[in-house]
Amino acid sequence: MNDNKLKHLEFIQAIISRMASNSFLLKGWTITIVSALFALAAKDAELRFVLVSYFAIPCFWLLDGYFLSVERQYRGLYGSVSAVDPDEVTFSLDPSPFNRNGSTWIKSTFSKTLLIFYGAMLGVVLIVMFGIPFLSQQG
Repeated sequence: MNDNKLKHLEFIQAIISRMASNSFLLKGWTITIVSALFALAAKDAELRFVLVSYFAIPCFWLLDGYFLSVERQYRGLYGSVSAVDPDEVTFSLDPSPFNRNGSTWIKSTFSKTLLIFYGAMLGVVLIVMFGIPFLSQQG
């Protein structure tokens, strides 16, 4: 493998790593913000703070889906570049030809991993919003 091809693959791998890191950070911020909203709701006995979660979670979910989509496209580009002859390396970083099948934004947003994580977050918000007040009225 010549140096040009290796350098091109390193560029693409750096982008893939950055997208994966962004996705990880978004999940951390989602948990942090939802936890802070729960703490504010419990402190002031105001469930209105929990309502903000219904806005925050879908926003983070859509953004995470975007990063996953871009990461999948760059993985496709990586596979394509690794299969190309070393003399034909163009240093193109355009992943748009790989925006198909499972790499689209919508498909990535509703992938199993994101659906489980953000679905669970919405489920927890629903339980906090409706389940806890219901249980406290019963007791």
